Amino acid sequence: MFSYVSLEQRVPADHPMRGVRKLTDRVLQSLSGELDKLYADSGRPSIAPEYILRALLLQVFYSVRSERLLVEQIDYNLLFRWFVGLGMDEGVWNHAVFSKNRERLLNSEVAQQFFAEVNQQGKKFMSDEHFTVDGTLIQAWASQKSFRRKDGSDDDGANFHGQKRSNETHASTTDPDARLYKKSYGKESKLSYLGHALVENRNGLIAAAMVTHADGYAERDAAVLMLEQRQKDGSRRITVGADKAYDTKDFVTTAREFNVTVHATKNDKGRRSNLDRRTTRHPGYAISLSRRWLVEKGFGWLKQTGPLQQVKLRGLEKVDWLFVFSCAAHNLIRLPRLIAQPPTTTLGEQCA
Repeated sequence: MFSYVSLEQRVPADHPMRGVRKLTDRVLQSLSGELDKLYADSGRPSIAPEYILRALLLQVFYSVRSERLLVEQIDYNLLFRWFVGLGMDEGVWNHAVFSKNRERLLNSEVAQQFFAEVNQQGKKFMSDEHFTVDGTLIQAWASQKSFRRKDGSDDDGANFHGQKRSNETHASTTDPDARLYKKSYGKESKLSYLGHALVENRNGLIAAAMVTHADGYAERDAAVLMLEQRQKDGSRRITVGADKAYDTKDFVTTAREFNVTVHATKNDKGRRSNLDRRTTRHPGYAISLSRRWLVEKGFGWLKQTGPLQQVKLRGLEKVDWLFVFSCAAHNLIRLPRLIAQPPTTTLGEQCA
C-alpha cells in the first residue's frame, strides 16, 4: 500500500503546536551557529542538537515521564514526528543513544541561550519595568536513606530515626549537591534544590531563571543576582514584587543600589518592616502585590505539567539546565496564544 498524505497534512491547521513549532524554528535558526559547534567532527554520526531540543520540548509539553517512553512515542506518534522534523519512514534513535547525545547539551550553555532567544521572540509581550521574584522547592532524585555522615561513621543509613542530621555533618551519597531543606514550618525536610524565577508582571512570562543549593539565604541571593543581571545595561528604575521573606534590610538595600524598588509584602509581625511609606503609599505597590500570583502560576505549570516536581537528574549543573530549559518551554507554549490575542487594555498593560 502506498500513501500520498504527508505529515504536514496529518496535523490540523489550527493545532496549537503549529504556533509553537513556528516559534521554535525561529529560535533554533538564531542559535544555528552555536549548535553547529556541538556536532562531532569524527566518529559515528550523532543526533542533531535541533532534534534533541525539539524532542525535549515535547517531553516537557506532554509530561512524558522518561526518555525511553519519549523515543517510543516519537516512533509511532505522527504529531511527535512532525514536531521533531522526522519523515514518515525515517528511523528513530535508540533511547540510550538519545540520552548519550543529550549529555552534550547538559554540559553546555545551550539552555540559557535557548531561554534568551525565546524571550527575544516574546519581547513585545514582556514588561521591562515591573517584575515579581520567588523561589520554589525542587525535590532531588535522592532518598533519605542516602543522607549519611560525611565522615562515614554511620553505616546504617536505613535507620535514622532519633538521629540529629544536618547539612553540615551529612551529605547524600547519590546526589551530593542536594540539601536537606523544608520551605515552611510544619513540613517534612527533603533533599532538595531551590529554583528561582523572575517573572514580568504583564503576562506572567519568565524573564530570568536559575537553580541554587537549598538554604535560607538562597532566595534573596538569587534574586540579587537576577536583578543585577537585569539592570546591567539599563539605568531605568524597575520594581520587583515579592513575599514577606524578601523584607530584609540587606535585600532591600542591595536592590536599591541596582535602581530597583522592592514591593515586598511587609513582614511586621514582632519586628519592624524595612519598607516605609515612601514605598507603600504609591498605587504601584498595591498593583505589584496583586500580580504576585503570576509567579505561582508559572511554578504550578513547571511542576504539574513540566518535570520539576521531582527531577530525575543529579547535580546542580544538570538540575539548573533542566529548570532553565523548562522555563523556556513555559514561555514558548504561552507565546502563540498571546500573539493570537487582539490588543486590549487590561491591568496587565498598566504593569508595563
